[in-house]
Amino acid sequence: MALSLREYRARIKSVESTKKITRAMELIAASRIIKAQQRAQAAAPYARELTRAVSAVATFSNVDHPLTTEPENPTRAAILIVTSDRGLAGAYSSSVIKEGERLTEKLREEGKEVDTYISGRKGVAYFKFRRRPIVEQWTGFSDQPTYDVAREIGDRLIEAFLAGAAGESASQSEDDVRGVDEVHVIYTRFRSMLVQEPTAVRLLPLEVVEGEERPSEEEALPLYEFEPSAAEVLDGLLPRYVQSRIYFALLQAAASELAARQRAMKAATDNAEELIKKYTRIANQARQAGITQEISEIVGGVNALADATAGSE
Repeated sequence: MALSLREYRARIKSVESTKKITRAMELIAASRIIKAQQRAQAAAPYARELTRAVSAVATFSNVDHPLTTEPENPTRAAILIVTSDRGLAGAYSSSVIKEGERLTEKLREEGKEVDTYISGRKGVAYFKFRRRPIVEQWTGFSDQPTYDVAREIGDRLIEAFLAGAAGESASQSEDDVRGVDEVHVIYTRFRSMLVQEPTAVRLLPLEVVEGEERPSEEEALPLYEFEPSAAEVLDGLLPRYVQSRIYFALLQAAASELAARQRAMKAATDNAEELIKKYTRIANQARQAGITQEISEIVGGVNALADATAGSE
């Protein structure tokens, strides 16, 4: 009984140590969420206005730009899946990977081959464990992304898309770029502290949304004048558009990751507290049983001694 009591006390001590770790990680995630959320909110107006500017140029000009032209027979698509670098965030990475699997299956049903680009060590580990090919990967910044990383990812995806627009096929050399006809981004959108949802967005070719509805008779159409030319304006705006959208997706994913980690660590801390209460109750019961047994043994010994003394008299 004493050995069992020591075991329970050792388990309580171990769970208490785990609780301290999960509680610390919960507080760290909580302290970083506000800043990550503010960064995402600060980047939203720039991304929104840049999207409107690109849509305006594409709508009110007669330029056929490669990044805004729909291919006639798309045969290959690129998917960028944004996951986390670290675990202990619940189902955060697995949810966005499942969304990527669904989109991949849908594109393959449409007769398109899929090239996978991964951001985050969890996604890289998932695909490498299953021996699936990864065209390119980026890691080490999931909780604090920078615009330089978004620029690098955007330039790589634009390069692959332009190669596909130029009609380049799959190359045998590792240094060459394999062209694609579409570019999709899958990330986790931050809705609130309790809701983060995996989201799939087609990034390229650009879907023009401005100017789809016809203005009323009283409403005048806007007049745009492009300098030096509409094509050169698109050449300058579209790379920034892609980079800003990717950067916004990375910021949204970072805030979602921290929120998911805080929620997971909060649940782990609560479970640890319940486990400590359970083990403490069992240990107290074991200790009480041991005391009761010792008292019974003492009483039995006293009674036996009394009976022996009475018999000798």
